[in-house]
Amino acid sequence: MKKLPLYLTVGVLVAVGLALISYKVRVLGFPLQPERESSIWTVQARFTVDGHTRPVKAILQILSSSPGFTVLDENYVSRGFGLTIVEEEGAREAQWAIRRAAGRQTFYYLAVVTPELSSAGGPPAPTGLESKGLEEPYATAAEAVVAQVRAQSADVTTFTAELLRHLNDPEPDENTALFLASGRSLGQRVEIAVSLLEAGDIPSRAAYGLLLEEGERHAQFSPFLEVWDDDEWLWFNPATGEEGLPGNLLIWWDGDKPLIDVVGGSNPEVEISTWRNTVDALQLAERRADAEHSRVLDFSLLRLPIQIQAVYQILLLVPIGAFIMVLLRNVIGVKTFGTFMPVLVALAFRETRLVAGLVLFVLVVALGVGLRFLLDRLRLLLVPRLAAVLVLVVLCLLAVSILSHQLELERGLSVALFPLVILTIAIERMSIVWEEVGPAEAIKQGLGTLVVAALAYQVMSLGQVEYMVFVFPEILLLILAAILLLGRYSGYRLLELVRFRALGSDDA
Repeated sequence: MKKLPLYLTVGVLVAVGLALISYKVRVLGFPLQPERESSIWTVQARFTVDGHTRPVKAILQILSSSPGFTVLDENYVSRGFGLTIVEEEGAREAQWAIRRAAGRQTFYYLAVVTPELSSAGGPPAPTGLESKGLEEPYATAAEAVVAQVRAQSADVTTFTAELLRHLNDPEPDENTALFLASGRSLGQRVEIAVSLLEAGDIPSRAAYGLLLEEGERHAQFSPFLEVWDDDEWLWFNPATGEEGLPGNLLIWWDGDKPLIDVVGGSNPEVEISTWRNTVDALQLAERRADAEHSRVLDFSLLRLPIQIQAVYQILLLVPIGAFIMVLLRNVIGVKTFGTFMPVLVALAFRETRLVAGLVLFVLVVALGVGLRFLLDRLRLLLVPRLAAVLVLVVLCLLAVSILSHQLELERGLSVALFPLVILTIAIERMSIVWEEVGPAEAIKQGLGTLVVAALAYQVMSLGQVEYMVFVFPEILLLILAAILLLGRYSGYRLLELVRFRALGSDDA
């Protein structure tokens, strides 16, 4: 029971951390690797109409909620026209209007879309669908077709598939042939299917999709049948009766409204173009979050000023180094000077690089310890002695930098970036251990500090680690959970097993 609060705390930290990371990756599409690229599609509708020096109102059906895609951005272009976006029962249309227009008028609708990662999406549930009814003899024929199809099906899915099979039959029965007499095109078959499904009390409507293909200048719309099944929409290919949508099909609009409608103009034409662009996956995730009005990014480092982001790119690595230090000290048994000194030294290695940093650290600490022993003869108090060591460290750093410049060693110039206070305390600590325990223990702790700092530097300098902790700072919750668990570890350390190996052999 004593460990229960610890395990509960760890469980909460892990659950919250994994939940936030999962949401960013699965819903918003944050990449797990840096410098990844993703594709976005740009779709352009060019709408033209002739004006005759009178009021003109041009209407274009525009994207609403296409399953499988997220609309990142939209732009509308026209000259001198007022623009109104009308949304009604999940459908959207752009209405351009002007008091007087003459000559050929051109309108542009530009949308940027990207495949969505979550299963959410699609139009809302049908509301207020009115039955249009059928006149005789179509009403009687519809009842016969519905009864036959219902007898050969078990649910909405199989009913729709069987109905489409009847409509696609090259030799249909007399009742089906009555409806097909008006035409057999895909669009007409979808309209017939909607009427027959309505007769069977199944909500449905036509949907028009656009196949996204690279560099398509004259894209064509493909009609699909959209059927409501209790709690979700199902899509059927009217030509084959198969359920589902192709992965690259963008549903543009649904219902019985035409793509374009013009009042006061003539000769309306629309041309659809599509092309694909490649963007940084992280930027795409930010745009997707903005499009979905997610509040996660409002509390993200990506919203901070650039100079603040640069600070946290380094600061967030400190917990990673602290975890490595805890692991090496509490599990492996490596001795170091102080608790966080190796982590700060590892941060300094990021500027000097590892080999140059090790050489400079050893050189400055060795000189400092020697000068510290000289100060002992003056019998100074603690605070003045530390201040004197600090001054000597600065002088040592200055000397090393000047010497490095003369030798044209650029890495040596970065020695000034070492934390002065940390070097001063390291020198003082090493001197005390040297005097109280002996030079062997002092050297052992010094080497342990360098080992931990070197390993922490290797991990903290990995590009993948830097990227993950900056984009997913929730990882620090997982690191904290691991540190809390290690904080209760009281077993043997690995180096202690080597130390007591002789006792084990004697017992044997």
